[in-house]
Amino acid sequence: MLVLALRSIGQRPGRFLATLLAAFLGAAVVMTFQSLHDTAAGPGVDPVSSQTLTTTAGVVGGYGSLLVFFAVASTLTVNVRQRTAELELLRCSGATPAQLRRMVVGEAVAVALAGAALAVVPGMLGGRALLAVFRDSGQVAGSVEPAFGPIALASGFSITLLASVGAAFLAVRRATRRTPPRGRTRTVLAYGALLLGALSAAGTFALDATDAALMAPAAYGAILLSVGSALLAPRLLRRVLARLDPSGAGGWLAVRTLRQRADQLAGTLTALILCTAVSAATLTLQAVESAEVTASGLVKPVDAKNLETLNLTVVGIVAVFVCVMLVNSLYAATVYRAREFGRLRLAGATPGQVLAAVGVESLVLTATGLCCGTAAALAGVVPFTVVRSDAVLPAQFGGVWPAVAAGAAAVTVGTSLLTARRVLRTPPVRAVTAAV
Repeated sequence: MLVLALRSIGQRPGRFLATLLAAFLGAAVVMTFQSLHDTAAGPGVDPVSSQTLTTTAGVVGGYGSLLVFFAVASTLTVNVRQRTAELELLRCSGATPAQLRRMVVGEAVAVALAGAALAVVPGMLGGRALLAVFRDSGQVAGSVEPAFGPIALASGFSITLLASVGAAFLAVRRATRRTPPRGRTRTVLAYGALLLGALSAAGTFALDATDAALMAPAAYGAILLSVGSALLAPRLLRRVLARLDPSGAGGWLAVRTLRQRADQLAGTLTALILCTAVSAATLTLQAVESAEVTASGLVKPVDAKNLETLNLTVVGIVAVFVCVMLVNSLYAATVYRAREFGRLRLAGATPGQVLAAVGVESLVLTATGLCCGTAAALAGVVPFTVVRSDAVLPAQFGGVWPAVAAGAAAVTVGTSLLTARRVLRTPPVRAVTAAV
C-alpha cells in the first residue's frame, strides 16, 4: 500500500498541494519558534534572556502544534471526502479498511516529510529574524547569538508527522465507516468546553485589576468558548438555515445546498469561529491593557512587553493558519462542485444565478461564524474590561472587530466567488462528463 500511496501522489500531485502547503507552513512556524530553545541553551545567555526565549517558544510552540493539526486535518478531510468513490472502488477490488488507512496515512507521511524538509531553511531564517525583533525591543540581550539545532529540527519534523498521521487516520476512518457516527463524544466535548470557558471567564471577577494574571482567565475563557461553539458548528448552521426563508433563485438554491452540505461545511465554520474569537479577544484585551498602562503613566516592564509580543504573535499565527485553512478547504470544495454547477446550468440556471448562490452560501457561513466568534470573544473581553477599567464594553473593540470581520469575510467570500467563477468557465457538458 505504500507503493500505491507514492504512485497516487505521482499521478495526481495537484491534489496534495494544499496538504503540502499546510505542512510546510506548520513546520516553518514550529521550527522558527522552537529554534529559540536552541538559542536559549547557547553559551553566554543570561537568565532573563533565556526565560524570555523559552517562554515564547513554549507558548507559541503549543499553539503552533494545535494549528498544524487543524490545518492539515482540514485539508486531508476535504481530500479524503472527495476520494470516496475511489476508496469504495478499492474496497470492491478487495482492499481492506486497514489497507486503505495505510495507503492514506502513507500519502500523508510522504507529503509531511516533503513539507518539513522544505521548511528547514525558512525556519532558520525566521528564527534569526524573530531573535532580532527581541533584541531590538530590549527583551533579549544584544550579545545573544541565534542558533538552529536539534530541538528545532526534531520538533518541526515530529509535530508535522504526528499531525499528518493523526489527521489522515481520522479522515480515512470517517470516510470508510459503514454507519454514521452518533456524535455523542463531540457533543460532550463541546458542552464541556463551553462550561470550562464560562467558568474561566467568570473567574476574572475574582482577581484584582493589578494582578499580573488578569488577562489569562479572560483569554482562555474566550478560546474555550470558541472551541465549544466550533464543535457545535453543524448544529448551529442547521438552526440558522431552518430560520431562513430566502427569495430569488440564487437565495433559494444557496439555502437548499447549505442544508444538504451542513456537515461538510463545518470545517469552514469552525475556522471562522476560532479566528474571530481568538483574534478579536486577544487584540482587544491587549489594547485595553496597553491603554490602562499608558493612562497610569507607568513604563511597561519586561514581562509586560513579553506578554504583548506573545499575544500579537499568537494572533498573527492564528490568522495565517486560518487563512490557509479557509482558502484550501473552500478552493478544494468549490472545484469539486464542478459537476454540480454543470448540472445546474444544464437544468436552466445561468452562471449569474450559480454565482449568486455561491455568494449567498458564503455570506451565511460568514455571518454565522462571526456571530458565534464575536459572542465568545465578548464573553472574555467584558469581564476583563469591567475589572481592569470599570467599563463594560471597551472602545478598542469597535476598532478591532471590524478589521477582523472584514478580513474573515474577504477571505471566505472572495475565495468562494473567484473559484466558482473559474469553475464556471468550463462548458457545462464537459464539466458533467469530466472524470472526478
